[in-house]
Amino acid sequence: MNSQSPLHESVPARLARVREAMAREGLAALLVPSADPHLSEYLPGYWQGRQWLSGFEGSVGTLVVTADFAGLWADSRYWEQANKELAGSGIELMKLRPGQPGALEWLGAEVDGTVAVDGAVMAVAAARQLSERLQARGAKLRTDLDLLTEVWSDRPSLPGNPVYQHLPPHATVNRAQKLAELRGTLQEKGADWHFIATLDDIAWLFNLRGSDVSYNPVFVSFALLSQDKAYLFVGRDKVDGHLRQVLAADGIEVRDYEAVGDALSAIPATASLLVDPARVTRGLLDNLHEQVRLVEGINPTTLSKSRKGEGDLAHIRQAMEQDGAALCEFFAWLETNLGTQRITELTIDDQLSAARARRPGFVSLSFSTIAAYNGNGAMPHYRATEQSHAVIEGNGLLLIDSGGQYLGGTTDITRMVPIGEPSREQKADCSRVLKGMIALSRARFPRGILSPLLDAIARAPIWADQVDYGHGTGHGVGYFMNVHEGPQVIAYQAAATPQTAMQPGMISSIEPGTYRPGQWGVRIENLVVNREVGTSEFGEFLAFETLTLCPIDTRCLLVEALGSEDIAWLNGYHQTVRERLAPLLEGEALAWLERRTAPL
Repeated sequence: MNSQSPLHESVPARLARVREAMAREGLAALLVPSADPHLSEYLPGYWQGRQWLSGFEGSVGTLVVTADFAGLWADSRYWEQANKELAGSGIELMKLRPGQPGALEWLGAEVDGTVAVDGAVMAVAAARQLSERLQARGAKLRTDLDLLTEVWSDRPSLPGNPVYQHLPPHATVNRAQKLAELRGTLQEKGADWHFIATLDDIAWLFNLRGSDVSYNPVFVSFALLSQDKAYLFVGRDKVDGHLRQVLAADGIEVRDYEAVGDALSAIPATASLLVDPARVTRGLLDNLHEQVRLVEGINPTTLSKSRKGEGDLAHIRQAMEQDGAALCEFFAWLETNLGTQRITELTIDDQLSAARARRPGFVSLSFSTIAAYNGNGAMPHYRATEQSHAVIEGNGLLLIDSGGQYLGGTTDITRMVPIGEPSREQKADCSRVLKGMIALSRARFPRGILSPLLDAIARAPIWADQVDYGHGTGHGVGYFMNVHEGPQVIAYQAAATPQTAMQPGMISSIEPGTYRPGQWGVRIENLVVNREVGTSEFGEFLAFETLTLCPIDTRCLLVEALGSEDIAWLNGYHQTVRERLAPLLEGEALAWLERRTAPL
């Protein structure tokens, strides 16, 4: 064993200990996904095994370890970050590109023998795919082993933060109504039981919130329901006596988190169980009697919570006004103090977070603020640290991607700030990206269109100049919930499956970009909601209502690069922003708003 303590040992030393354990178990390869038993995007520390073992701190990535190879698969958002963080680790960056093999395909093609993965954190669908690939070459998948438990001696404990209610007026539909709707869907699908492992679905269904996961107001839990029973599996001390009584009045029994396996085992062999194979893990379903019939499909709550009602949208618009006012206060401060005091990417995070915290209904940030100056902006998921950050000085572009959680909504916005005098090339990139955002913001489309198909509308003005970006154009956004939410996603790389159909009330981001490694990055982002705009002989049509309220700095633009329709949209947007935010501002912030919303 390495002479260093486990807390401070190097990544190569950790890999060496893992390989020793693999040899004892007779394993040819170990797969370590970025996942927990709830298949969450952001993970509590207990399940951040991929980060611990690899040293790569990006939120998405898959690690594979064999006796003589270690590789980390990550998409283009993380390549620059991964190159830095994997240096000297002995782990090779495997760049994920559309149409090229990922970690599962690599294992299925390269590894003989036994591949192990903790089944508790691997989706049923992914486990099936890998198992079939391995069996085709005479290898096998083992899912009954959590090898990290053996080697990760300082593994964090499970979070124990309290659960609380999301109450009216912000909770616009009560839990009894939500349960009744869900049970109606179960009956339609011919399912006796429904098991939910995804934390945002559970929090939404029960009108509960928590703080177990950074930036997402959710809590570690499972739910199991039938026509006459509802069980919530959560840490023993996380629900107080009063809340237990409130839930019991709605027919919900609180059980201990660790009791979920026994509850699944107790489902009668003659019963049927609705599960989403992409959102529940192999290890959990291994508890079922082998005769239980699985009814597979998307969790009904995923579609229900994606469609915000008019009551929700009224609160969301108010949250957007408060968020926009906070941003105006911050940008006014930034403009006043640039050049007169030392401002860094970390200063920006502190000041912007403080501005949001002063606003009514604010709960937390919705993700870690990205403040990225010039070359740092070329990394879409860049994060400034005490050890590595830029000072905001000279000439260039500052990218700020941030958001907040409010009792009445979740925000996510990206704006570009000119520092000194940006170059003509930088302004050209900002103008092109804005044209892409406007193109999609103005679009009308048939109700039910599969959301990935809308992606090309935003890319067309960017592709016209033979420029592109590696991430999707948009993601769903929750209601005082996860900032990334399904089922819709605006990305040509995503599968155009039936559940991605666009429906009224869905909130999505529109965030095209351009990234020039080592030089600068550009991204401009608003949130929009699907609204009905009428019916013709060709069916029902939807359009986007822009929700985000904050000026787009025209000093970053080449006005001559914008078309007349672009300018009309931007002037109209700025008029709305000015009218909605001015009553919430005064002094320098109000003056800044008026300057930055002046028509072109």
